[in-house]
Amino acid sequence: MTDPSVAKHSDGGVKQGFAAGTSIAAAVLLLTVGILQVFQGISALAKDEVLVFGPEYTYKFDITAWGWIHLVVGILIALTGFFLMTGATWARITAIFLAALSIIANFLWLPHYPVWSILIIALDVVIIWAITTWDTDRV
Repeated sequence: MTDPSVAKHSDGGVKQGFAAGTSIAAAVLLLTVGILQVFQGISALAKDEVLVFGPEYTYKFDITAWGWIHLVVGILIALTGFFLMTGATWARITAIFLAALSIIANFLWLPHYPVWSILIIALDVVIIWAITTWDTDRV
């Protein structure tokens, strides 16, 4: 007879292995995206003329305000990415929250840099999937 718990564990082995590897990549991506958002925030704060302005948009903020938003979110994301690499449970929960916040911020940033915003939104979705799918007890 086969043990049902062994069969249940082996069914998701490949999926869990991929999710675990993607979660490590998610931590690295969080760290990288956080650092890039810090630079983006510094750029917006240092000189507004550096950024490209698009057409009028419903959710319009001053570029300096966007600079502060990206700077703060970037620092929080980078710190969370670092602690996610250490395996802290609170970092997993915080990473999901910050990735969702990053999706919202980059949706609102669409008129300024649409390609960059869409890329970051896609990466945030992968990060959320990886962190929520990875079951640390099964690996």
